[in-house]
Order: sequence, then structure tokens, then C-alpha cells
Amino acid sequence: MLQSLRTGNWLNRERLRAYPLILLAGLMLALAYLIATRVGLMDRFDRPLGTDFSQVWAAGGEVLQGQAQMPYDNLAHAERQRDIFGPKTQFYGWHYPPFFLIPAAVLATMPYLVALLVWQGVTLALYLTGIGAILRQKIQPVMAWIIPALAFPAVFVNLGHGHNGFLTAALLTGALVFLDRKPWLAGMLFGLLAYKPQFALIVPVALVAGGYWRVLFGAAATVTGMVLATLILFGTGVWQSFFASLEFTRQIVLEQGGTGFEKIQTVFAAVRLMGMDVQTAYAAQTLATGATMLAIAWLWRSGADFKLKSAALLAASLLTTPYALDYDMMVLGPAIAFMVVHGMARGFAPFEKSLLAALWLVPLLARVTASFTRVPIGVLVLLVFFVCLLVRAVSEQRERAFVAA
Repeated sequence: MLQSLRTGNWLNRERLRAYPLILLAGLMLALAYLIATRVGLMDRFDRPLGTDFSQVWAAGGEVLQGQAQMPYDNLAHAERQRDIFGPKTQFYGWHYPPFFLIPAAVLATMPYLVALLVWQGVTLALYLTGIGAILRQKIQPVMAWIIPALAFPAVFVNLGHGHNGFLTAALLTGALVFLDRKPWLAGMLFGLLAYKPQFALIVPVALVAGGYWRVLFGAAATVTGMVLATLILFGTGVWQSFFASLEFTRQIVLEQGGTGFEKIQTVFAAVRLMGMDVQTAYAAQTLATGATMLAIAWLWRSGADFKLKSAALLAASLLTTPYALDYDMMVLGPAIAFMVVHGMARGFAPFEKSLLAALWLVPLLARVTASFTRVPIGVLVLLVFFVCLLVRAVSEQRERAFVAA
């Protein structure tokens, strides 16, 4: 068994076809059951269909009513959700910068179920387009890569929550795909990621280290434009409300685990999950963030293959933030795709195929395993993957130096 895991031979062509199809069929049946047993806009567990999307749609409605600051008022926003979906509706908090109020308002012009379908359908298509840009020239026919991309368990975690993981993954993937060919477009895509700024924390480190100044300026210009747009549309008060709401987000959602530490896939949450205090969790996260930034700075300054750099940056976007949920593990989809292409071109290192399989599967298991065992396997697998990327980069550079000598 160890030898099979080492070589990855257990992942033969037949299993690579069958396993994703089986998982895709099972997860689609579960999703269909949830939809079929709904009552109005609520599922059988008294949650709005699309759960977290409900508060995006509610926030958009508040904007359309001229109350752009209301989403940051937790009591008022909770009451608005109960008015729409019923008195049993649990509270879903709004933790986004004002940028995200603009697409929320657009979606709120549609009926709820239509808006949910449009939101998930469009962003899923963007995610698949990004995966296709990485894989389609290496893997044919299209179904050979699109089935595993759709069956990636984070897809269904995201669909179940009606969340924005597809968009986050698509923006990062698109920026990386266009980085050299269209730097200003890449910068714009990186800049749009400011709607979830915790995932953009690592981006300037990579761009500065790699000397991608036009991309960096493009990102800065995009963020500046977005800020100006929100000021024109909503005024300064919405930004004051946003910054005031961060205290609640920090204390209740992050430090006290209001979301649930088993759902949060970060070093901070892993430490809290294991029963340690807030100060220890912050110390561990600070150490992980600093070490990851140094590693990315070295990697992106080096002559390592761009696919390794891209996969590492995607993984680092999760390692450098204290707050990322299991649906945010969508960014691991393109990370796996970059590594598959790299491995096909240069061969796979020992255990690498098995590690990629574990990374592909871990969004399905991370929350459940953490709930029952208090073992943060999501973070552990992510850390192993990131370290393996660095080891491979060092190894390949040594090989090139040896050949050159």
C-alpha cells in the first residue's frame, strides 16, 4: 500500500474517471433532495435555500431601499432576513466591504430563487473557465477535466451555501493566467478580489517579489476606482459602518468561533479548535502568515516554474488569513490544476499524486472530521501541500544549476 501511495499508481485512468463521476452523482442527488423537499424559500432544516446567499440578497434589497448602511447593523439586518424568510431564520452576518453591496443590489432586482441560480451559475461558469484555461491544452477531451472540476467537493460546499467561492477562485485564476500576457487585466482581477480582502493579503508580496509592477499598479487603480464608486453611490457613512462592524467580526465570528471553528480552515481556527486560547491562536497565525509570506517572496523571486508559483500563491491565500471557510477551499481547485499540468510536463514526485488526491477530497471531510475528532485535517493537508511545492521548487532549481554547471 505504501508503495502504491508513493507512486500514485492506484490513481489509474479508470479510477480517475469513475471516482469523480460517483462522487458527482451522489452530491447532485443530495442537492436535488434538498431542493425537492423545500417549502417555499426554506429547506427542510428551516434554512433559506442557499443559506448564506440569503443575506446577500437581503443586503441588496436594503441598498435598493436607500439603506446601504443597514447590512452592517446586525440587529436590523437580522430582522430584515426574518421578514423575508420567516421568524425561524438564523442570522447570517454581512462582513464584506462596501464593494460587494453593488453586485448584491443587482441580484436583489431579481426574485430570490432566480438571483440564487444566476449567482451560482455565472460564478461557477467563471470557475470552470479558469480551470479550462489551465488544463484544456494538456487534457483532452473536455470531459476528462470538467468532470473532476465539477466533482471537486468544494463545489458542492459552495453550492450548498450559495456562496462566493467560485468568484474568489475565478478572480485568482484569471489573474494568474493573464499575468504575463495581459498585465493590466491581471491587475484588475487581483483588484476585484478586494471584495474579500483577506485573500488578497499575499498578492502584493508575490507581485513585488516577481517584479510585476504593471499588475500591481493595475490592482491599485482598480481598488481606488472601486472605493470612489462606493463613495459616489453610498457616501462615506457606509465605510464608517463597515469599519465599526469589524469589532463584532473579530470578537464574535473569529475569536469566539461564532461561525464554528470546525468550518474555518485556517491556522488560527485549528489552534482554537484544539482548545488553545486566543493569544496562542494569534501567535500561531502570525507565525504561519509571516513564514508563508517569506516563502512566497523567495519563490516568486526565483526562477521556479510559473505553475509552481501559481499553485503556491493559491495555497498561500488560505494560509495567510485567520478567516477562511471550507467553501473558500475552492481556490485549491486551480492549485491542483496547475500542479497536474506541471506534473504531466516534468513528472510527479513521490507521493505527489496521492497528495493531490487528498487535497482534492479534503473539502468533503474537513468540517466533519474537525467536528467529531477536533483534528483540523483541512489545514494539515494544505500545509503539507505548500511545503511540498517549496521542496519541489528547490529540487528543480538545484537540478537546473547542476545541468548548467
